[in-house]
Amino acid sequence: MKFVKTEDLKIGMRLAKPIYNNKGVLLYDRNSKLTQQGIESVRNFKLIGIYILEPAEPLPPQSEEDIEFEKFQMVTVFSVEEELHAIIEHGRNNRIYNLADTIIRNYGRLDHKINFLQNLRSKEDFVYKHSLNVAILAAMISHNMNLRKEEITETVVCAIVHDIGKLNADPSLLVKDDITEDEEQELKRAEYAGIQLISSAFGAQPNVKRVVTQAYTRLDAYHKGEPIEGNTKMVVGAKVLCVAEEYDRMTAINSAGEPQSELAEIKVMMENPEYFDPDAVKALVSSINLLSEGTCVELSTGEKALVISPNKDNIFRPMVLCFSTNTIIDLAMTALYNDIEIVDIMKTFDNRYVMDEEAVRKAKETT
Repeated sequence: MKFVKTEDLKIGMRLAKPIYNNKGVLLYDRNSKLTQQGIESVRNFKLIGIYILEPAEPLPPQSEEDIEFEKFQMVTVFSVEEELHAIIEHGRNNRIYNLADTIIRNYGRLDHKINFLQNLRSKEDFVYKHSLNVAILAAMISHNMNLRKEEITETVVCAIVHDIGKLNADPSLLVKDDITEDEEQELKRAEYAGIQLISSAFGAQPNVKRVVTQAYTRLDAYHKGEPIEGNTKMVVGAKVLCVAEEYDRMTAINSAGEPQSELAEIKVMMENPEYFDPDAVKALVSSINLLSEGTCVELSTGEKALVISPNKDNIFRPMVLCFSTNTIIDLAMTALYNDIEIVDIMKTFDNRYVMDEEAVRKAKETT
């Protein structure tokens, strides 16, 4: 599976993810071949691009939970849009706490990891879909950090509204390839104007503004490579929001090209603990599937390998099957394999994505 920008689409490409219209109606299902009409539909919806299957790649398996997750994203994004516009137009939040409770009820109480599936975006719906995904991530992270119910609700509300200011900016800037310094400043002005909207709409809940402001300040410092000033203590909701915001921003589709891989983004955050709270990053890792069975990876030796048994204690050191030598390496055995590490998830999966689960089980038993 790979991301292809709209201008690079060609007739005959197979869809890895379904395409819906702006009312949530399915137009093209997975594994459909793109026609000229399909390409025109993608252009008309102003999608940045879509995910396609490579020529030799079979359709990846999709669980019922994956299907329900995509449905939840599709349906709930309209509620996010409605609530954000209520704040902009009337200066008040209507049912945003009910919306937060819905997100928490579905994804803030899970006892297992999920496949966090990115959705297709256009410049018109970019803010709504990003805000929803950040809210879902915030709910899962907060739950895994064992935050109090009130803290979880507040953090999810902050995630829903944190980017509201960008709705008043030029939407093309949200998906532009090479943004100028002036355009970047326009977005920054929109972000901070949004904080004033939040302040007005949540006057009785001042911590909402505090969380969003602290998260923006910390992320600005990170993106500029600036040190953290003084000993500013962040409230826990801001720590969660920083991690959820950055993870979705970097792994979602964008106009600059291929999104950052999930594993690579986790590594980056772990390497920058002064900006991204280690407990929040750990909670994110505990919430989503990253290196599950069947994932193809690149090793530091140049080898390509298949994960046959994840490592619950250290996701970066699973048991893998090397393709070229057909040998099994347990990276958890650091005494033997300390100099070998996973570089990234493979960009090209081809037919190795499909694995014989019985063969994998037997391989485990022989080790």
